Amino acid sequence: MAKAQFHKNQRVYVRPVGTWALIEKVVPQWTKGLDEPLRVYYDVGLGREFSADELQAEQTETDHNGHDGELWRIVRARNKWQPAEDCARHPIPGTYPVVITGKAEWGGWRVPGAEYDLDPDRIEQQAKLIAAAPRLLEFALALVEWARTSGEDMPSELADLAHEAQDLITQTDSDGN
Repeated sequence: MAKAQFHKNQRVYVRPVGTWALIEKVVPQWTKGLDEPLRVYYDVGLGREFSADELQAEQTETDHNGHDGELWRIVRARNKWQPAEDCARHPIPGTYPVVITGKAEWGGWRVPGAEYDLDPDRIEQQAKLIAAAPRLLEFALALVEWARTSGEDMPSELADLAHEAQDLITQTDSDGN
């Protein structure tokens, strides 16, 4: 008996083909008299159905803790305003990035469809930067702390970077963020 390991519209890496694809259809193989399917295959639009062991799920950015335990990550949402064939120039046709900034799967940053369509590469880069913000803050805090404990043993260029990091941290704290 088998259970589905992936869901429709999930982005997966198809190992035999060596490419990324979206699952278009989950295809259970039923047998008479059983409550669960015998096998589950996945149609990713590449000409045949693939089994779960031939696919690999996309890794989200949840393995890094940010400031105060923040877990920000990028997930892919289905592009409802355009069919995938009309947006073939997008980095991942048929989807757009959503940065989840809370524990719930619905809160965070997203961009209007028209803006994404104008410059999808720029929006993808922004999503990565926003998702990395808590880790970048932790890095800046560690740099400032290291500079405080190092005293005079620090090269002037590194001291300047630590001062700039401190200024950025102070600016974001004073903005209420």
